[in-house]
Amino acid sequence: MNLRTIIWKELRERPTAMFVSLLAILLSVTALVAIRNVTVFSEIEVADKLDKLGANVLILPKEASLQDYYAADMQSETIPEELVSELILAQMTGVEAIAPKLCIPTTIHNQKTTLTGILPQSEIQKIASWQGGVLFKKHEGCKAKINLANEKDDSPEALSKRRTLQNLGENDVILGSEFAQATGLKQGEKIQIYDEDFTVLAVLDSTGTVDDSRVFAHLHNVQDLSESGEVVNVIEVMGCCKDVANGLVGDLQSLLPNTKIMTIANVVKTQVSVNQMMTNISYMFLTILVVIGGASMASSTFSNVIERRREIGTLMALGASPKFVTNLFLAKAALLGLAGGIGGYVLGSVLAYFLGPYFADISVQPLPSLAIVAAGIAVFVTLIASYLPARRAANLDPCICFKEV
Repeated sequence: MNLRTIIWKELRERPTAMFVSLLAILLSVTALVAIRNVTVFSEIEVADKLDKLGANVLILPKEASLQDYYAADMQSETIPEELVSELILAQMTGVEAIAPKLCIPTTIHNQKTTLTGILPQSEIQKIASWQGGVLFKKHEGCKAKINLANEKDDSPEALSKRRTLQNLGENDVILGSEFAQATGLKQGEKIQIYDEDFTVLAVLDSTGTVDDSRVFAHLHNVQDLSESGEVVNVIEVMGCCKDVANGLVGDLQSLLPNTKIMTIANVVKTQVSVNQMMTNISYMFLTILVVIGGASMASSTFSNVIERRREIGTLMALGASPKFVTNLFLAKAALLGLAGGIGGYVLGSVLAYFLGPYFADISVQPLPSLAIVAAGIAVFVTLIASYLPARRAANLDPCICFKEV
């Protein structure tokens, strides 16, 4: 009889003990996987919401309001552009991008519009390099990263989705969809603004916001054309959602006391709190898995050692070494842990798939990586819990075992 045959014979002859041990591990892993699955996809949902919101923190003039921002009625109040440099120098954790803007009402091509000056990210990167520091200090634990502009994806049309742009020429403009439709202008055509000629770099997709009726140009060009000086109406900040929820707004207010800091991501903040709660619950179930699953396995293994003392003694009398006996119990424990981990992963994934849309209003799919984690944790817990009983079995004296009835 080899090790595998003995283990399978043991499991067949004592199905009740096996089922009780397996059930404790199975239920704990199921709860752990289900909650973790929903949490991961909830964090992905937060990232998507944050991308759709664009800027989730606004730095406005003291007298301005959120209504002014959405109504594009901000031309009367401004803040110095040099605040952008202060933000970069502060290197706040979680600030993913900065987008200063200046809005000027004007008439272009016989169409009333808002000329919006934007500072491309390449210019902000230059400011950071001049100041001898890194651009932004990201929060390494943040799951919801902003889809920022970068050199590898420099499509100007993406401005409508992420509100930042990597590069923008001094003589280029980007048109909102409604403005382009009203004027009939297309990409590559010329347009005159304040008696100066510009080239239409791109036409944005429709967003359903005030941006559809705007014309975007380089911030410094708009400042020169409007003779407004080095000022902006708003600095949009794209921040890591966890940091926005955990004090970034207060830090910005302390850094820039003469401005008004507002967040437009309350839904994301609420979701982040829910995600954190669910993460804590998953840790709680991990503790339950370790305590209850481990205790159940330890108790089952101790009982098994006591019940089979004569059989263990027989094995040792026939030449089985203490190492063989130890491996016998540990292998059985590992097999039950593996079965409980995989079974718990399957049940937990199914549970999350059906309950995720109902309880969290999100679509949930199985995460293959969780199968490895679940099986690994379950096997580890069962091995640790079974080690002492296995060592006790290995140290039994065969002579004493045969004297017992």
